[in-house]
Amino acid sequence: MAAVGGFKAPVNVSPLIRFSRWTLLIAGISYGAIRHSRLTVKETKLREEARLEAIRMAPILKAEKERLQKAEMADLEKTIGSKL
Repeated sequence: MAAVGGFKAPVNVSPLIRFSRWTLLIAGISYGAIRHSRLTVKETKLREEARLEAIRMAPILKAEKERLQKAEMADLEKTIGSKL
């Protein structure tokens, strides 16, 4: 083969190297697909647990918020009442 555009002719790659490259590529894609499916199942479980936790904590958080609002209103009444 003649040089094209000033480049040397490509070297033939060994069949063993070519086979190894394809094998590793397929193994990597397989590993990624299996890992992705495992992580998807795990993440789905975690999201469901977080959703249930939020539902369970909603009344507690609401009561805490109301308590803090009442305390803040009492502080504001003291502050405004002392200035008048």
